[in-house]
Amino acid sequence: MPRREIDVKGQVSKRSMDSDTPPVLYRIGELAAMFGVTPRTIRYYEELGLLEPSDREEGAHRKYDEKNVIYLKRIQQLKDYGLALADIAELFALARRDRSGEEIRAKLAEKYREKRAEAERRRDALNAYIEDLSWHIEQLERVTDFFQCPGASCGTCAYAERCDVRLLLARG
Repeated sequence: MPRREIDVKGQVSKRSMDSDTPPVLYRIGELAAMFGVTPRTIRYYEELGLLEPSDREEGAHRKYDEKNVIYLKRIQQLKDYGLALADIAELFALARRDRSGEEIRAKLAEKYREKRAEAERRRDALNAYIEDLSWHIEQLERVTDFFQCPGASCGTCAYAERCDVRLLLARG
């Protein structure tokens, strides 16, 4: 089935509108399967105002147009970058108001900067943890007994300043 061309704002392109091809509509289960989510997730996104069914058949079956495919892809991308659904809803609302796209780009860049700063903090903490594990591994490899302090090598140990035993003895 041919697809219509849809821009990033979810608008059908003029060229696509001139076509005699009817719009492609997806049932909720089809849309959910395309993205590996449940129909309940699709309904929840609809409740949040992130998706809008295009049409309902007799029997109240939801149908979604290709605009919703783009929206759902964007939701997944933003979630993958750690944005909460409330943040995504805020961004979608802003995108609907900001036809130039300038405000939404600035807001999203701000959110990405926040996420990058969080990731850098987690990376720094992980690097410190890895360094600490390296120190412990080195210490364990120098001794034959778990309770033995490698003491004699403290003077040349690359981790001497971090040694809990050495610090305790120095306070002694």
